[in-house]
Amino acid sequence: MRARRYTVLIADRSSGVVRSATISLRPAVLIVVGVFLLPILIGLGARWSARTEIKQVLTANVRLEEENSSYRAATGALTTQIQSLESVIDDLGSRATLDPAQARAMQKLPAVVKARAAGGSQTSSAAVAAVLPTALTSPEDTFGVLRDLLGGLESRLRNVRDDVERRQALAAATPSIWPALGWVTGWFGNRSDPFTGEAGFHQGIDISLDKGQPVYATADGVVEAASYTGDYGNLIILRHDFGLTTRYGHLSGYAVKLGQEVTRGQVIGYVGATGRATGAHLHYEILANGKLLNPLQLLTRSTNR
Repeated sequence: MRARRYTVLIADRSSGVVRSATISLRPAVLIVVGVFLLPILIGLGARWSARTEIKQVLTANVRLEEENSSYRAATGALTTQIQSLESVIDDLGSRATLDPAQARAMQKLPAVVKARAAGGSQTSSAAVAAVLPTALTSPEDTFGVLRDLLGGLESRLRNVRDDVERRQALAAATPSIWPALGWVTGWFGNRSDPFTGEAGFHQGIDISLDKGQPVYATADGVVEAASYTGDYGNLIILRHDFGLTTRYGHLSGYAVKLGQEVTRGQVIGYVGATGRATGAHLHYEILANGKLLNPLQLLTRSTNR
């Protein structure tokens, strides 16, 4: 069946010219329909595009909320770590200060004793700073760097804390107070034997005072011996950390027993004249790794702790 065709005449009244155009029905209808459908299709496309963009925005918003939650958690953890570090720093600051007299006594200890209390290697500032990248491209990079820095600082603080603890332990083990309150009548070194008059070597110092007066531990330690021992008479030996030992001789009695832990300033015995002694006094010795030291080099203050 042939498609219908229509002729449209257009006349110009002023000139009398008549023009004609022949059109088919189907193309005309399609054109008309297309003209009407085009705005509708454009509107539907815009709506679909807007819906897609809204969905993407909502998805991005959810992702951002998750990231923000993660960052908040990370920030809270970092804040807790920083507060913990501040607490450690404050603690170290309060513990690092030593009594000046105690510090002077520690400085006079033999190098081999101080070396035992020396700490290991520490992480340097340059090593900690090496974790910083040349550029930070995302918040994850920033948090990662902060965590690395905090980890490095925690490691350094642990080392510092260990050093402070070793220093405190050395201070506690350093015999630095007078073992008794009296007069020094016998000095460390060469002297004449009080019984024979012959030349001899005095291994400690003698402190003269009345019988029964208290004798004090000059540093923290453990009672290694408390018994009668030849010329020393009643003798107490205290073993301290870092190879240090003190001896207290000619005692009239004991206030401690074998294996007991004692602290600096604690009464451990009483002045006497037992053993090879000409009168009531305390014979006091200090040894470092078995080698005798002059006690007067370390005695810096009274028996008060």
